[in-house]
Amino acid sequence: DPDMPFVPSIPEDQFILVEEGDPTVIPCRTSDPDAQVTLVNSLDKAVYALYDTKQGFIGNFPAGSYTCKTMVKGVEFKSDEFLIYIIRATSQLPVEIEALKTVYKTGETIVVTCVVFDNEVVNLQWNYPGKVKEKGLIKLDDIKVPSQKLVYTLTIPEASVKDTGDYECTARHATKEVKENKKVVITVHDKGFVHLEPQFSPLEAVNLHEVKNFVVDVQ
Repeated sequence: DPDMPFVPSIPEDQFILVEEGDPTVIPCRTSDPDAQVTLVNSLDKAVYALYDTKQGFIGNFPAGSYTCKTMVKGVEFKSDEFLIYIIRATSQLPVEIEALKTVYKTGETIVVTCVVFDNEVVNLQWNYPGKVKEKGLIKLDDIKVPSQKLVYTLTIPEASVKDTGDYECTARHATKEVKENKKVVITVHDKGFVHLEPQFSPLEAVNLHEVKNFVVDVQ
C-alpha cells in the first residue's frame, strides 16, 4: 500500500520492555517486503541492526525512542515511535515477607511488608482476611541503591479479631512464567492478656525453714 508503507502498530507494541542484555524486536513492518527501511534514534541518527520484513529490526538496543523510515516514490514516511525500556530482572524471583509482630490487639495497626529483590517490574498481589472489604492500604517503594528491591507495604488500620489469618503476597515475573509467594500468620486478640505457666493453687503450704521455689513462665 503506497499510502500506508508501514503496517499500523497497536499501542501495546510501541512500549517494549527488555531485560538487561537481551535482544529485542522493534516491530516496524512494511507493506512492501522490498522496501528499504532505516532505523533512527531520538537524535535522528541511524541505528544499524538486522531487518526482517516479517518482524522488524532485531538487536540489542539501548533504552530510548526509535522510529523507522522508508521512501516511497521519493516521499519519506515514518513509522510510529517505539519506546524501549530496559529492566533489571533475574531468572529467579527472591521474595521475603516481614511483619513487625504477629500478635496484635483490637484497634492496633497491622503492618506487613513484602520485598522483591533484583527485579524492577513484577506483578504483586496480596491475599489477606480483609481483602474483600478492601481494608488494606498498599504502598510501593522502589529502592535502587545500594541494590534493586521493591518494597510493598500492606497496612491494616484499626485491626479487629476478623483480621486474624494468613497474610500472603504473590509476586509474578514480568517476562517469565515464574512466581513466588510468601505467607505469615497474624493473630488479633480482642484485648491483651497474660498467660502463666504453671498454674499455682491459690494457697501453697511450706514447712518451717523450708525453701520453696516458684518458677513462672509469663507470656
